[in-house]
Amino acid sequence: MTVSRRMALMGLAATVAGCTSPPRLARSPSSSASAIPGAPDDQGQLVPQPRRRPPAVPAYVDDPALIGLDAVIDISHFNRVSNLALARSSSNILGVIHKATEGYDWVDPLYAQRRAACEAAGMLWGAYHFGTFERPGAEQARSFLAAAQPSSDTLLALDLELNDRNQSNSMDIVRAEDFVRTVLMATGRLPILYIHPAWADGEAMGGRGRTLGGAIRPGSMLAACDLWLADYRAQPELPSAWVGRGWRLWQYAGDGTSGGPFKPRTRQVAGIEKCDRNLFAADQATLIRYWKRGNRTG
Repeated sequence: MTVSRRMALMGLAATVAGCTSPPRLARSPSSSASAIPGAPDDQGQLVPQPRRRPPAVPAYVDDPALIGLDAVIDISHFNRVSNLALARSSSNILGVIHKATEGYDWVDPLYAQRRAACEAAGMLWGAYHFGTFERPGAEQARSFLAAAQPSSDTLLALDLELNDRNQSNSMDIVRAEDFVRTVLMATGRLPILYIHPAWADGEAMGGRGRTLGGAIRPGSMLAACDLWLADYRAQPELPSAWVGRGWRLWQYAGDGTSGGPFKPRTRQVAGIEKCDRNLFAADQATLIRYWKRGNRTG
């Protein structure tokens, strides 16, 4: 990295960080399931309904093709995969975002193997980090980049959600901003941010009053990231910081074979027992261009 490029990135990081009002501060690998408002949590308690936010899609539709491109999945070692090439050829899956790391020192044992299989099948590859509270965000970012070994066209992502196995170990807004800033400085790219709208707006989830530690504000480092919306409702909502921008990816359903907003349609992917499904907010050509460019800042 040249000095001029590094100084430019430092200037960008300082600019977006300066727009952020100081937030309130609030180990075993976790699954990627989130508590969904309005449904019982894992203790049988109702998660509070969020305040009403702007809709993330124009109106109720039962066909994902009317909203975006249904060609991206995300998986981890929890998901049983028999044939990624079959997912590409039979289910038109173009992109795979795989868990790379969690916290500071946990690496997904199937990350490297599946990356090779995915790239051999001609699919787009992405890597995500599951953020935790236990270590500073910068340390987690360095660990993530060391394990993920991203190429210039690896899509990078931060999974920022309630840690359902240990809610007190949920990454907060301070660590998340630190993570994103460190990735930006190291790569010149901002990761896409996976988050539920209520969590992004600083609301409690999970039945224990746990929050992100503050709402993500427009103009902040986190708001500069493209949005990977996590909302399984037929009428998903936009977090406040992304109103006017919308989402890049929408995870509309978790790792099952039925349910979600498009109930009459199968969610099964050939070669994979079950996986999370995601829409991309454009067509195939745009997806490929976006993925290969990443969220570069210059």
